[in-house]
Amino acid sequence: MMAASLLRRDKKATAAHLKADLNRTDNSSGVRQLQELLDAVLNPEKPAADTEALDWCKCLIAGGEGFEEFCKTVRSYDNATLCGLVWTANFVAYRCRSCGISPCMSLCAECFNNGDHTGHDFNMFRSQAGGACDCGDSNVMRESGFCRRHRLRTGENVPSIPRDLLLMSEMVLPRFILCIIQYLRDGYIEPDTSAERDLQKVLQQLEPQISFLEELTKMGGAMRTVLTKILTNQQTFKELSMGQEENLYAKKNYDKYLSALKNSGLVSVEEKAQGATADVTVGAEGGAGAMVLLGPSAPGSPDESSKEEDTDAGQSVGQRKRVKLSSSTKDPSIIESLKHKCFLEELLFWTIKYEFPQKMVTFLLNMLPDQDYKITFTKTFVQHYAFIMKTLMKSHESDTMSNRIVHISVQLFSNEELARHVTEECQLLDIMVTVLLYMMESCLIKSELQDEENSRHVVVNCSEALLKNNTYWPLVSDFINILSHQSVAKKFLEDHSLLMLWMSFVSFFQGMNLNKRELNEHVEFESQTYYAAFAAELEACAQPMWGLLTHCKVKETQEYTKTVVRYCLETLQIWFDAIGFIDEPAPNQVTFHLPLHRYYAMFLSKAVKCQGLDLDSLLPDQEMLMKIMVHPLQIQACLSEIHSNMWVRNGLQIKGQAMTYVQSHFCNSMIDPDIYLLQVCASRLDPDYFISSVFERFKVVDLLTMASQHQNAVLDSEQERPMLEGALTFLVILTSLRIHLGMTDDEILRAEMVSQLCMNDRTHSALLDLIPENPNPKSGIVPGICSFEEMLSAVADFKAPVFEPGGSMQQGMYTPKAEVWEKEFDPIMVVLRTVYRRDVQSAMDRYSAFLKQSGIHSGNPWPPYKERTPLHPCYKGLIKLLHCKTLHIVIFTLLYKIWMDHQNMSEHVLCMVLYLIELGLDNQVQDSKEDEEPCIEEHCHDSWFPGTNLLSNLHHVINFVRVRVPETAPEVKREAPPSTSTEASSYGQNSRRLTGNWRENLREAQVFSLVAERRRKFQEIINRSSTEATQVVRPKSSSTRWVPPGTPPQLVTEILEIRESMLSLLIKLHQKMSSKQNSLSASWLEDMDTSRHAHGDGITAIERILTKAATRSCQIKRSIQDICGKVCPPVPPKKNSPTDKKAMDKEERRQRARERQQKLLAEFASRQKSFMETAMDVESPDTEAAMDLGASEVMESEVLYDCVICGQSGPSTEDRPTGLVVLLQASSVLGHRCKNKEAKKLPTSDEEHIYPADTCGVAHDVRLTLMQRFFKDSSCLQSVSIGWDGGVYVQTCGHTLHIDCHKSYMESLRNDQVLQGFSVDKGEFTCPLCRQFANSVLPCRPGRGTEAGAWHAPTNKKTCVLVKEVEDLQEKLGLFPTESNLSKEMDLVIKDIKNTTQKKYMDYGKTPGSPDNDFLFMYSVARTNLELELVHRGGNLCSGGASAAAKRSCLNQLFHVLAMHMRLYSIDSAYNPWTKLTQITQSKEADSFDEERPEVPMLFRDVPSLLIIFVLTMPQPLRKEHFTCVVKMLYNLQFTQALAALSTKFSPEERQAWSTSGALKKNAANAEKSFEALLSYVISELSKDKSVYKVNTEETSMLSSSVWSPQSIEFSLQQFCLPFLRLSCLLQHHLYGDNLTGCSEEEEFSSLAVCLGLLPSAPQPSNTVHSASCLEWAVSAFDLVTQWCAEVTGLSQMQSEQSLTLLVQDPQWAAPRLLQLPDNYNIIFQYYHRKACTSCKKVPKDPALCLVCGAFVCLKGVCCKQQGICECVLHSQHCGAATGIFLLINASVIIIIRGHRFCLWGSVYLDAHGEEDRDLRRGKPLFLCEERYRVLEQQWVSHTFDHINKRWGPHYNGL
Repeated sequence: MMAASLLRRDKKATAAHLKADLNRTDNSSGVRQLQELLDAVLNPEKPAADTEALDWCKCLIAGGEGFEEFCKTVRSYDNATLCGLVWTANFVAYRCRSCGISPCMSLCAECFNNGDHTGHDFNMFRSQAGGACDCGDSNVMRESGFCRRHRLRTGENVPSIPRDLLLMSEMVLPRFILCIIQYLRDGYIEPDTSAERDLQKVLQQLEPQISFLEELTKMGGAMRTVLTKILTNQQTFKELSMGQEENLYAKKNYDKYLSALKNSGLVSVEEKAQGATADVTVGAEGGAGAMVLLGPSAPGSPDESSKEEDTDAGQSVGQRKRVKLSSSTKDPSIIESLKHKCFLEELLFWTIKYEFPQKMVTFLLNMLPDQDYKITFTKTFVQHYAFIMKTLMKSHESDTMSNRIVHISVQLFSNEELARHVTEECQLLDIMVTVLLYMMESCLIKSELQDEENSRHVVVNCSEALLKNNTYWPLVSDFINILSHQSVAKKFLEDHSLLMLWMSFVSFFQGMNLNKRELNEHVEFESQTYYAAFAAELEACAQPMWGLLTHCKVKETQEYTKTVVRYCLETLQIWFDAIGFIDEPAPNQVTFHLPLHRYYAMFLSKAVKCQGLDLDSLLPDQEMLMKIMVHPLQIQACLSEIHSNMWVRNGLQIKGQAMTYVQSHFCNSMIDPDIYLLQVCASRLDPDYFISSVFERFKVVDLLTMASQHQNAVLDSEQERPMLEGALTFLVILTSLRIHLGMTDDEILRAEMVSQLCMNDRTHSALLDLIPENPNPKSGIVPGICSFEEMLSAVADFKAPVFEPGGSMQQGMYTPKAEVWEKEFDPIMVVLRTVYRRDVQSAMDRYSAFLKQSGIHSGNPWPPYKERTPLHPCYKGLIKLLHCKTLHIVIFTLLYKIWMDHQNMSEHVLCMVLYLIELGLDNQVQDSKEDEEPCIEEHCHDSWFPGTNLLSNLHHVINFVRVRVPETAPEVKREAPPSTSTEASSYGQNSRRLTGNWRENLREAQVFSLVAERRRKFQEIINRSSTEATQVVRPKSSSTRWVPPGTPPQLVTEILEIRESMLSLLIKLHQKMSSKQNSLSASWLEDMDTSRHAHGDGITAIERILTKAATRSCQIKRSIQDICGKVCPPVPPKKNSPTDKKAMDKEERRQRARERQQKLLAEFASRQKSFMETAMDVESPDTEAAMDLGASEVMESEVLYDCVICGQSGPSTEDRPTGLVVLLQASSVLGHRCKNKEAKKLPTSDEEHIYPADTCGVAHDVRLTLMQRFFKDSSCLQSVSIGWDGGVYVQTCGHTLHIDCHKSYMESLRNDQVLQGFSVDKGEFTCPLCRQFANSVLPCRPGRGTEAGAWHAPTNKKTCVLVKEVEDLQEKLGLFPTESNLSKEMDLVIKDIKNTTQKKYMDYGKTPGSPDNDFLFMYSVARTNLELELVHRGGNLCSGGASAAAKRSCLNQLFHVLAMHMRLYSIDSAYNPWTKLTQITQSKEADSFDEERPEVPMLFRDVPSLLIIFVLTMPQPLRKEHFTCVVKMLYNLQFTQALAALSTKFSPEERQAWSTSGALKKNAANAEKSFEALLSYVISELSKDKSVYKVNTEETSMLSSSVWSPQSIEFSLQQFCLPFLRLSCLLQHHLYGDNLTGCSEEEEFSSLAVCLGLLPSAPQPSNTVHSASCLEWAVSAFDLVTQWCAEVTGLSQMQSEQSLTLLVQDPQWAAPRLLQLPDNYNIIFQYYHRKACTSCKKVPKDPALCLVCGAFVCLKGVCCKQQGICECVLHSQHCGAATGIFLLINASVIIIIRGHRFCLWGSVYLDAHGEEDRDLRRGKPLFLCEERYRVLEQQWVSHTFDHINKRWGPHYNGL
């Protein structure tokens, strides 16, 4: 009852009361009270969602004070020295390789930024599985890298904690944790039960409780200590876990837990019962094959017998497809069910059962900074390890679960101390290997390699989910992680039974994913299992192997290597027996997976290279070597077959496998060990046997005959050449590759780097990726990373990122230095490392380009021969390959065939043959004993060559050769002796009989059969190695073959007369190639300079070989001179002349074709060049006139246009108008201009902001709104321009087409189904000629040439006459054009223009859609285009001439279209501004107009707008004298405005002074042209009535401390008038074709004034121009000024300050700029990637920044969608009138949105190597590339995004 009463009381008071009770010495009553209270509060039968219990706990723990204060207090006692911050997937963290001891080390951003990592090798990364910060942990990282907070050992100076502070926690928390556990027990349902299973729901209800635990861990060390005590205390667990006896709920709850425990062993209870019976069949020891592995040698008894088990017992394994694990493993506890001793263990158990909920994982990891907890938790984790993996295999969410498991395990196993501890105490290694075996055994199948029926070998099935989804990844990753610790790896290598287990695990992968060649049909379904197979071998076999190898580096570790090698050989032997392998591989099969071979190879290599072991002591007998060699050789032959398209019916995937096998991430674990193993075999086996095996495997034996025709039993003729090339290339690689045969690591790195750079220039990151990682890929350390950079700078030059004119952006690239091309380019290495064959070609092309450029060789060079590093003494035997008769016979045969032009020979074959000869010359066999076993040699083909030495065989002449040829071959003499038909085929029989038969007539006819030779050698080796000859087993191919009907012609034996030696053939080939008789004179050897031999073609190669041979042997030198001396031109034997002639013709024909091609190409190039010049923005003055269709001479007669579609040329007429291809786009570039020349800075902290109020667009909006408050609307709409934001810009590529042609073109585009990057329905297309993007056609008006002469003539009329004429012209109503095609088209274009921009940018009037509004919009289009052209010209006209932008401009046509449209409106003469400009009007009676608002005063009007209005509303074409008159009158107004604006800036005193001094000049003769007189008059006029000057007396006096001098006044007047002059001048240039003359900036005013006719002619530089001298008044200046000023001072409604704002208009704007970005990208990233979005208040998943205005938006965010449009698209419409430039924060790239399309522009941030880092994958520091940013800005300002960027796609409003 007591509890009930407590429950009702106030929680805080109760807590305080209880705490006091518990603090007494006798606290039993307090304890009792508390327990009862907790029983009531923490009742697990209540629903978990009820938070009442949680509130109670918080209050009780805090013991009466507020929970927040309690947290603060506890935190002050925090003694932790580790950061330990835990994060989940996608968190951004850092890794510093310079500070890390473990490769998995990571830091949170805060610790990283507070540490000092300058100059370190660090990167930022996005966490895949989650992690924790290691700052402060010296086991994982060096202390120098700790941040400021964790560097100070904070633990020492923290006061010890008062006992009573955490007293309540110690009492309450055990019950709280139990409560959570009881909920977990209760909520769990086994996956296989029928009940609905929703684990997520249970977890969601527990969310607040677990979060509370997490909160507690964040209170620091003191609280973690309490939690650790509770979680690890076994006593507490015993007392609480079962619940009280009488509580029924608790009992049921506990039973649930026990039943869940039951199946937690690796082998479930039921399986155990079956297992017992199954074991009987296999044999007590666990059986052979896959089972030997698990023998019963318990750790106590090192019982070796289990290894040499009787192998027959394993028969049963193969029969059962699946193999079950025997339960007699080393440590039964691995397999048994779990038992728990403390809360921590049960918590982990449920964490696993619930598949690692993120919150639980975070809680468990948050506790890790507590050392005691860390150790206990690691042990608990290991204890549950098997269970974890079992759960993982069953999970449906294995990916998420894998990540969470690794999140935990990487924190535990990266620490060497800890890993060693659990290895010793908890058998971690045994557990891991056993669990791995258990895992793989769930998916074993019978191997079909070799002997399908009887195979006893089992392999993993790559199509199983376990392998396909990489489910084994967490396990393997942990295993690799712990093997990286030396102490653990040593333990592994010392434990023989573990090694044996491991080898059997590896053998599961031996021969997996077998490919069988499809011979008939194309395979129906291409399986993609090979990804899984390659990944499995790399991760599960190769990486642990590299891990072990790193610990076998020194002499002391010899024993380890010996053990591994021994077990490899044993396991290989078991494998050969299991697959029933004898000596021949099964045909048409290949597996790329031989991990056992590769383990053996790599440990051999290490032993010789690092440990000084003798190779022979580690090698098996010859017979075993022959077996070991077969499968790796099979792979090499199959690679060649695949590239020869023999496997084409197996689909693309087989090509994929061939590529993956040599690809950079795999090659050092796959092809390199294979080649090395073959090199070892070749160095120890008989060379003749080895060579003939190679040619037999490559299936080219039949081709190696002297006869010109042959039959090949296994290859089609088109496959023979590539296969022969493949075989020879393989031999060259085999004999010249030195990667494992004596090269140092640095030399290897250099060779790898050179070969990659020679294929292509590479970026730094690509290169890092392409260089095979030496040993352990986990370590993140490429071979000697320190030397990577040094090596790179030694072999390559850096090419900084440049721009190509097309705007495509280059990355920073590395390119080989010249001396590398000259001395180090190694084609053999390139061939070995190319994934695509085209890369070899690319390397050769680059090589020949280098030779041409440096003038070394101009023709087509051959691959250069490279000297090799010396062989390690252990491998000297490899050289015997080059000095064996079989190879020499092949070389001789091939040289002969090439010389005779037999089919299927190629330059590549010759090249490789010469390479082999040269290798032989360079690598002589040391020992003098020529023939070791003469007895065997005699019946060999010793008649071919006397010995094995290449030097002596080179000049040996062979006279006759006997060949087998088809009867139809040209060699067959028709009167063949009858005995030939019985002659045995040269196929498998001994060579003795053949020679014997003919011995009488031709004793020296040579015969050669590779196959026979190989069989004989094999027999010999076998006999030598095994005492009883095992010939019964080895089937021989029968000597005579049964010939099926309809076969190719019968083979007959012929004898050919040859009489050549290799030397003579070489010399003849030299003659043939240089196509000169006697190309080598007898004395050429003497005058040979060897230097130029290194590079060149085949001729050079032969000369080089002959020179080398001659220097090595005098005999050869003599032979060469002899052969060259016989100058008689040799006739190619047995050649009919027609073929000879054919060959010559062929050559000539080729030559002619080549010349023809060159000519065509040259012509094409010149055409292209001329097109480029006219079409693109090439600055060339001559295209100027043609482009500006309003140029003067064009006016003389009708203008002719070329239509780019139909190709006809003609004028534009009313009924068949021609148009310009144009792109219309809305633009806000002008509106974003500011007064300040400096760009605005992007804010990167909360203090910085961007204020948009000072932009041009805002200023104009404010002005118009203010006017509309006081003046008549129609008048307002003529006093300003709009279009600063959302104005329509028109640009053209300059090409024209008939409008009817264009329509049919659009139709054809519409029907074209091809995916285009543009929308035809929106009228978009690409120019048919230059492919530039466009969306409309602007009609050209028919050219009138009649009044052109008069039109331009200078005039002598007086100003007043002209003024009158202009007025009359304005009165003339525009004649309505007759309805014609042209006018229709013009209307259509106007519609297009209106549709280009949004409604809100067009309607500024009070009544939308009114004529006034339309009128304003139309003339503003003209204004926008003029202003933009000015901006493109750099903001002034100083440069003169035509700029690139001017070529794109089509203002002349645009003006005519607009003018035609504007004729619809006439200006009411009563309100015509012209009258106010040029006449003194009588002021109307004020009273009658009272109710209507006044018109806008002249001084408030925008003068350039008036100019455009006048020009557009007067009849076209306008005479130039009238245009000049309009400009003059408007200049007067502009000047007066300038004076008025200036006068407001004076202080009252200055104003007074200027007023009086000017008044004196008023009566002078030239007063109307003197600014002093006018200024003083303006001041006095504006001071009348309602003076504008009243306002700012106090402010201005503050501002203008400087005194105004006449010079400064003159300057500011000129600046004020300049924008108007520039615009008028540009307009005049477009309308009349006047040239713009360039000038300096100081002279711009005078030069423009002259150009416009305001000044008579160029003034002398001595007398500077005064702006006032340009004035020309039609009536008295002073009267006009009085009238204009009166309009301002007479405004009754307006406040003075408002009229002042309108008076002071400043027309000067700086050029538009994008925001200024910080130099280092990290500054942007750190501030914005966690910043909350302003509209939805969440942190966006994909944040983006507008680079125009700095707005922060959510890319693709559903949160900020409005009417189905995402935020970036919305912002682009609002900020840039549908053009947006956004920086994507998380990707560092920029996207451009243009209307309905978008494109990825690229990045303006590059790393230190000039590379982009899209998506921040590499995470290296990035820096702003100014050049790129300028280009971006340039494209924005010039509106060329559409033309320069090619890859556009629709965004469907989803960005």
